[in-house]
Amino acid sequence: MVDPIFQSANYQLARKLLDASVLRQSAIASNIANAETPGFRRLDLSPDFAAQLKSRLAGGSSDFSGVSPALAEDPKARAVRPDGNSVEVEKELLEMNRNTVEYEFLTDLVSKNIKQLRLAITGRAV
Repeated sequence: MVDPIFQSANYQLARKLLDASVLRQSAIASNIANAETPGFRRLDLSPDFAAQLKSRLAGGSSDFSGVSPALAEDPKARAVRPDGNSVEVEKELLEMNRNTVEYEFLTDLVSKNIKQLRLAITGRAV
């Protein structure tokens, strides 16, 4: 009975995006930790994750089971130090703030779905 709610396209998409947000936060933390490491290349989500999501959504598919976020070197990042390191701490802090806002939005979305389910089952909002 509960399965259709957790199988809805919006819920599945939010779940995948939450997974990506957690992984991105890990990448940002790694980037900041390695800001002084010679030759370190900035990490971010693999660009093919977004491309896969877009193609599934454009095709009208609600099955995101084969799509999962992964980390990769950021191909757009340029070396900012003579030793080849491509981490800009200020940019990472901005990305961290943006990622936090996205994560909070997605958790709020999922929480509202669960609260609606609780209301349907118990008849009480709280």
